Amino acid sequence: MKLVTYLKEEHEQLAVLINNMVYDMDVLHPDLPNSMNMFLSYWEDIFPTAQAGELMLREGTRSSKKGLPINSVQLIAPVPFPPSCRDAYSFRQHVATARRNRKAEMIPEFDQYPVFYFTNHHSIQGPGEVRCMPDHFEDLDFELEAAIVISKHGRNIQAGEADEYIAGLMIMNDLSARKLQREEMLLNLGPAKGKDFATAVGPWLVTLDELQQFEVATKENHTGKNWNLTMKCSVNGVKVSEGKLSDMDWTFAEIIERASYGVDLYPGDIIGSGTVGTGCFLELNGTGRLNDPNYTEQWLQAGDIVEMEIDGLGKLSNTIVAEENTWSILKRKKGV
Repeated sequence: MKLVTYLKEEHEQLAVLINNMVYDMDVLHPDLPNSMNMFLSYWEDIFPTAQAGELMLREGTRSSKKGLPINSVQLIAPVPFPPSCRDAYSFRQHVATARRNRKAEMIPEFDQYPVFYFTNHHSIQGPGEVRCMPDHFEDLDFELEAAIVISKHGRNIQAGEADEYIAGLMIMNDLSARKLQREEMLLNLGPAKGKDFATAVGPWLVTLDELQQFEVATKENHTGKNWNLTMKCSVNGVKVSEGKLSDMDWTFAEIIERASYGVDLYPGDIIGSGTVGTGCFLELNGTGRLNDPNYTEQWLQAGDIVEMEIDGLGKLSNTIVAEENTWSILKRKKGV
């Protein structure tokens, strides 16, 4: 099932996507909620009802006249108001390459446990414009990722059971202002302002039953589901990145295990995979400079269109827009 959220009379509306048509949840069944947050809160009770209604629509045993073309609605984030958003560090290729490019050794701790950071859950957005301040354009970057959404409350969840807590997968673009990030992390705290201004997700949430055909074995000595999904990113129509979700070294199940240790996870919590190998300009520019001292770096600019596509998960498109504001916090530094 592909679940979308769109604006209907200035309010969020949960719907299902079938053959490029959007159907509100009450078309599937009159008792289904019209918001993603409510749907996730009662996931185990109502998901089977939604599946049955979707099947009736697909088979033509329920009227499909109430559908809207997907290109006629304004999509927002599939989960518009997540309780939290974590982003992990699960692709060894990305970590190792980024460290090599700055002449740092690979750290053994990466292979010992998964890590993550919290980002601003109020800055989650869907397809469309991403508004950026002047300081964000100081080395503005994309990060090509997938993300899961938690479907039920849990605490101290073991990895072997953690996939049962995943509602589905979606594309995630962890936008990053690298100059802000570099400066603040000199203090060994963060990332903070380099990350908190925008995280794009969508265009829809794909439930796990629809991804069974893509399941493959996890890497040796790891636990949890793994999906062979090709991940791509293009900027202004030019492909800049490609990788595989199956290259994740740490699974989402293992990340859930660590995230839930002594902590409650709630329906709607978002957890990102971290950046796939070659999945950001920071890594690509570093490799380019390493191979060619005259390499010209590339960063996102105002007006750029960033499109991310993952097999089975759709295509997430965002346009970078400059806010009409000249305020700079980089220029507020003291003593310089």
